[in-house]
Amino acid sequence: MKLLTTSVVRGSHTLGSQGGVYLIDLEHQAVVQTLDWNKADIGWQGRGWERGFRGIAFDKETVFLAAGDELFAYSPDFRRIASWRNRYLKHCDEIVVYGRTLFLASTGFDSILAFDLDTQEFNWAMQVKEKDFHFQGSTFDPRLDDGPLMLNKLHINNVYCDSNGMYISGLQTGGMLHFNGKTVLMSAELPSGSHNARPFRDGVLFNDSAAHVLRYSGRNSDAEDRAMAVPAFAAKDLLHDHSDGAEPGFARGLCVLSTTVIAGGSSPSTVSLYDLAANCRLLSVNLSTDVRNAILGLVCWPYD
Repeated sequence: MKLLTTSVVRGSHTLGSQGGVYLIDLEHQAVVQTLDWNKADIGWQGRGWERGFRGIAFDKETVFLAAGDELFAYSPDFRRIASWRNRYLKHCDEIVVYGRTLFLASTGFDSILAFDLDTQEFNWAMQVKEKDFHFQGSTFDPRLDDGPLMLNKLHINNVYCDSNGMYISGLQTGGMLHFNGKTVLMSAELPSGSHNARPFRDGVLFNDSAAHVLRYSGRNSDAEDRAMAVPAFAAKDLLHDHSDGAEPGFARGLCVLSTTVIAGGSSPSTVSLYDLAANCRLLSVNLSTDVRNAILGLVCWPYD
């Protein structure tokens, strides 16, 4: 089994590569870097922003990778096929394919954008607003110039879809939101600063980043709850840059392998396997010793 992951550099310094894309062979615990993000025109403001590849998704023989304001398409051997931009795609994080649509979390615009995989255009979008702990989704056409302002109030950074609807979460949403096609409601309250929330079995699975743990919380029984500490390998802190969350054990990146086995990421860039039933970590593969280097996207590799 193989996993594909992206890493980004969490910090305001501009030295060297700003992350990349890595193929991890779990059986042999071997890592191959397939792409490197090292651009002179990267935006350096604050946490992450335009640096590095982020979300990952697949459609047939195409690998989609999201950057801050651009969607890239690659072949399975990582030859670049195409890329697309949209004025409402800003500080993009996680992406997901459902049906014939690729959905992208546009953090800057508090929005979810839809990219039609057949016509290869952004054809739908929804901005999420909050007032007095009530949420509202306002749809708009991302092909027009009358969409919302870039406010980044909710810091939406994650989107997940299944047959029950769309699930949205961010640093300021207070939890995992559910969009059923008409309304946006709170599905599960989460600790502040959580990432990668998604429904799983009879509860919610997510990275409790501030607590440095991967959590599963069942809805019906406390015995189902799990909180497994992510590894915090000794890290080289050459730049002493902790202002952007650059710290060992920052939990981010999540991939479901089965009903009991989960892959999760942490910093410095490490991918681990966890057994929920046994409540233990099975193995870890470390990609970097730089404390600024953190896992972001994490998915199962479908091609071999």
